[in-house]
Amino acid sequence: MDAIRVRGLRKAYGDDVAVGGVDLDVTHGEVFALLGPNGAGKTTTVEILEGYRRRDEGEVSVLGVDPAVAQGRRGTGDPVAKRWRERVGIVLQGTGEFDELTVGEVVRHFARFYPGADDPATVIERVGLADKATARTHTLSGGQKRRLDVALGIIGRPELLFLDEPTTGFDPEARREFWQLIRDLQAGGATIVLTTHYLEEAEALADRVGVIAKGRLLAVDTPRSLGRRDSALATVSWRTPEGAWERTQSATPTAVVADLATRFAGEVPGLTVTRPTLEDIYLEMIGGAA
Repeated sequence: MDAIRVRGLRKAYGDDVAVGGVDLDVTHGEVFALLGPNGAGKTTTVEILEGYRRRDEGEVSVLGVDPAVAQGRRGTGDPVAKRWRERVGIVLQGTGEFDELTVGEVVRHFARFYPGADDPATVIERVGLADKATARTHTLSGGQKRRLDVALGIIGRPELLFLDEPTTGFDPEARREFWQLIRDLQAGGATIVLTTHYLEEAEALADRVGVIAKGRLLAVDTPRSLGRRDSALATVSWRTPEGAWERTQSATPTAVVADLATRFAGEVPGLTVTRPTLEDIYLEMIGGAA
């Protein structure tokens, strides 16, 4: 059974169709990145998977349970619904404010919600807040508050973790440290669904990516193969002896470079060989959808 299975998912607000018939599978143990511009339907889709928003049509299974049913039975003592919530971790774009509590107090408090919670001190260290454990949360920077959000999302050792724009406000060094945390969680068996506007983040972390625009899932593939990126023509550029730039596109760039090396009797001035980036393919897809 897949960690997530979606068929024919639809959600509309009046005449505005936010999600228009999405089919999606996420396998156990993978990192799946959902990409799309603002208003594309990705947040609505993820909130339905989390059980925070009800769908109009379609079938949804998350860890073998309908999230709408699980959340609808919150507080009823239903053991299946309770166990489902314990298995799912969620990092929203903002978890909340705990101004008068310290980082350690907040994480220890949330740990009490889970029977198999991780060690709070260990989690605080993993998200890079060990030196802020006794600091009140209102003194944290935006990036540090985001790390606290992540700590609260993983304290229950979730089997499935939803991350909504997790590295917003992170500097480049902190972002790469966070990427290693995600890799560690995946290595421990967690399935991760990530929404992000950072294309390099999706490329660094995701086993597969899905591109959504205007409520439709346009494509799902590996970052390397999305939009047949891996077989796209390469662009070879170089500088002529007169100082002008020349370029050509080829399916066999190695042969082009070998020919240039012969023509220049060695090093080729300004030589570059490039293929379309993930961002190039993504922008082409959402531009076509528009």
